[in-house]
Amino acid sequence: MLKHLYIKNFTLIDELDIDLFQGFSVITGETGAGKSIILGAIGLLLGQRADSKSIKQGCEKCVIEALFNLSRYDMDDFFSENDIEYDPEETIIRRELTASGKSRAFINDTPVQLSMLKELGERLVDVHSQHQNLLLNKQDFQLSVVDVIANDAKELAKYQQTYQAYQTVKHELDMMKADIERNRQNLDFLQFQCNELSEANLQSGEQEELEQKSETMEHSEDIKSALYTADNALSAEDNGVVVSLRNSLSSLKAVEHVFPDVSEYVQRIEESYIELKDLAQDINTQLEDIDFDPSELDIINNRLDRLYDLEKKYHVETVDELIEKRDELKRQLSNIENSDEALADLELRMEKLERQARQEADILTKLRVKASKQIEKEMQAKLVPLGMPNVRFSTEIVETEIGHSGQDKVAFLFSANTSTPLQPVSQVASGGEIARVMLSLKAMISGAVKLPTIIFDEIDTGVSGKIAEQMAQIMQEMGQHERQVISITHLPQIAALGTSHYKVEKEETASGTKSSMRLLTTDERIKEIAQMLSGSEVSDAAIQNAKQLLRL
Repeated sequence: MLKHLYIKNFTLIDELDIDLFQGFSVITGETGAGKSIILGAIGLLLGQRADSKSIKQGCEKCVIEALFNLSRYDMDDFFSENDIEYDPEETIIRRELTASGKSRAFINDTPVQLSMLKELGERLVDVHSQHQNLLLNKQDFQLSVVDVIANDAKELAKYQQTYQAYQTVKHELDMMKADIERNRQNLDFLQFQCNELSEANLQSGEQEELEQKSETMEHSEDIKSALYTADNALSAEDNGVVVSLRNSLSSLKAVEHVFPDVSEYVQRIEESYIELKDLAQDINTQLEDIDFDPSELDIINNRLDRLYDLEKKYHVETVDELIEKRDELKRQLSNIENSDEALADLELRMEKLERQARQEADILTKLRVKASKQIEKEMQAKLVPLGMPNVRFSTEIVETEIGHSGQDKVAFLFSANTSTPLQPVSQVASGGEIARVMLSLKAMISGAVKLPTIIFDEIDTGVSGKIAEQMAQIMQEMGQHERQVISITHLPQIAALGTSHYKVEKEETASGTKSSMRLLTTDERIKEIAQMLSGSEVSDAAIQNAKQLLRL
């Protein structure tokens, strides 16, 4: 349940720091006093999108924080799955907005994404505003009510997993059929391309090797001249380096026995002589091998031209990419050849998943049909005391083609009297009747779902008197089962039954308009309810009437 709410610098609120309590609480205040502002702040805590315009004018930052006691609601799984520290008696969620447009969210001081805050918020608080009555128009809302009462979450999750797998395979099958048809239409062209690349006898690294050979042959004269110069410098009989070293070595060896100091020189020159002699032989061999053959160059350049043409034609840059293209074409042709077998396998998988989905959808239907009887019985029991003695409420379940939620289409049918046939509730119920239907649905759902806090924003629209009191009693009963129910109301009959009573007020100050909320004392409650009964002029009769409503 929501134990404490703190709001700072949010629209017209300077600072709100207030405790809230278990059971049934009411919030009253004049139209425009700021009740919707407080709901807006709570909405931000529940993950709604933020707008920097919500920050109080002249302020750089606003903070909204709520403290929850979750000790009775088994939420350990959420916190462990998301690696967030968990204190069931003090769970704090906080939202911060800055004037620059930045928004931050925290759960127990751990920064979280807005989606995670929303996920937790849906398990903490249900805010029912007037526009939610339009949900009675929505088939998926009516189906979700039936699912809650049917307690079929596991069965629904299992079905949806199977249905998703069925849809995936069905999509793959459609794609394969389209690919096969497209490939068959292009079969001749694909075969031509594959043959062309296969006949080219492509070899990885071939292009680079041929380009190097071509470059060498086109500069063979320059290469030969350079090798000749180097060979002559090393091996010439009259002044070649090798001959000179050999002569120097002989001279030094001749005096080595009388002048041992030259031994080191002999060794070093001998090493150089051996190395340069080998080098001279290698260069000479290379020189003899260099031989320009115009016909071979033509062959190399023709092969390169062929490779370049293929690369341009297939929009690639290397031979390796041409090889990949060739192999892909072979795979496509192989798929076409084996397409009938692959298609049959995929169709078999799809049919198997479809049968499984239909079987699981049948299980859901049976659970929903059973739950619909319970819904009809409970709604009848709840609506009769709300001024509808002849009410009829029916849950119509019609089988449709399987979809994300099963094979059932749900419609709530309603008639307020015996002479009117049952019709969809959104089409025949008045505003006041829809409010009573929605309250009854919420009361029924709350009995099936452990939701800590439920907030009703003027759900009493269109009702008054004894009916309003009956609606208040329903909300009071909802708040007795480890639940917190808060009702924003303009009706004294509802306000009088709250265990705690808060008032939202607006005042004009030198610095601008300000909204605030406070918990009323008993005397203040009497005055507030008397004012709701009689208007701005509070009479003695209104005071007495207020005391009667409060049972004082």
